[in-house]
Amino acid sequence: MSVSRERPMPARAFARLALVGLAGLLAGAPPAGAQQAPMKISYGTNWLAEAEHGGFYQAVVDGTYKKYGLDVTIMQGGPNNNFRLMMSSGKLDCFMGSDMIQAMSAVAQGIPTLAVAGMFQKDPQVLMSHPGEGLDTFESLKNAHVILVSKASVSSFYRWLQSAWGFSEDKIGPYNFNPAPFIADKKSVQQGFATSEPFAVEKVGGFKPNVFLFADYGFDTVATTIECRRDFVEKNHDLVQRFVDATAIGWYHYLYGDNKAANDLIKKENPEMTDDQIAFSIAKMKEYGIVDSGESLKSGIGAMSDQRMKSFYDAMVKAGVLPQGLDYKQSYTLDFVNKGVGLELRPK
Repeated sequence: MSVSRERPMPARAFARLALVGLAGLLAGAPPAGAQQAPMKISYGTNWLAEAEHGGFYQAVVDGTYKKYGLDVTIMQGGPNNNFRLMMSSGKLDCFMGSDMIQAMSAVAQGIPTLAVAGMFQKDPQVLMSHPGEGLDTFESLKNAHVILVSKASVSSFYRWLQSAWGFSEDKIGPYNFNPAPFIADKKSVQQGFATSEPFAVEKVGGFKPNVFLFADYGFDTVATTIECRRDFVEKNHDLVQRFVDATAIGWYHYLYGDNKAANDLIKKENPEMTDDQIAFSIAKMKEYGIVDSGESLKSGIGAMSDQRMKSFYDAMVKAGVLPQGLDYKQSYTLDFVNKGVGLELRPK
């Protein structure tokens, strides 16, 4: 497996620490055609290797991709990479989107990409507050002294906070991926990811922050998507199907099986990762149902639906994030998901 670097996911840049794992025996028979020479596919992640990418690394180390007749190259993301641009120019087959805002915006910009699976049922984006400071409910967060958010977030999810929850633009303060300002100001609120920033606050600040997951308050996008060039999908339908199926199985094994080898590979690719961070991230993915909840419980990991896409698009139009009248259905396809692949691997 080769590794390169890419641009970060908007709110992701501090406290990247650790991951843990190898998977057990694979279930099911190999798909038709998997005995032929492995088919190559390159996939770019949205940040440096971490537990939030665990299912992909799991499918590499436990042989799931190989079993499905695939030779997968994972290209590691980072602060200096723009994998959407690389994919659009044909230098990369598929990449990891953060949420459907990106995919739908690509339609508005005439960029021919397609989301073929949503590996996270819930976006891990959160707001954090200090406990016992009158900021203990989601609605009360708009009364904070300052709300620390990144520049990119001001034009995306913060508009949704304004539209759906009455947050004020006047409260916005700069989040520079450093927890110190939040820790120092007990009346402040900070953005983050449920799987990472709370861990750093506990480590550095010595307290457990209140954590409010957007997905539990109406921000109903799928996340950690598999996005590919439209022409690549049209020419390689069987390849894409195998990649989606094998990745879903990788996630089942990573969450519910032996993930040590996958975590060892994650730490090798990203030496700043620690076992404590990895363990925290995996625990939070399970606690919040980030990967496996809602539609995936019936349809399998990676599930998407027209109903959710419409609901999210309508909310983003109302918030002024996406334009009215956009043919948002051009941003995704349900052809490769909702087939129940790997459901038998979930613990009974």
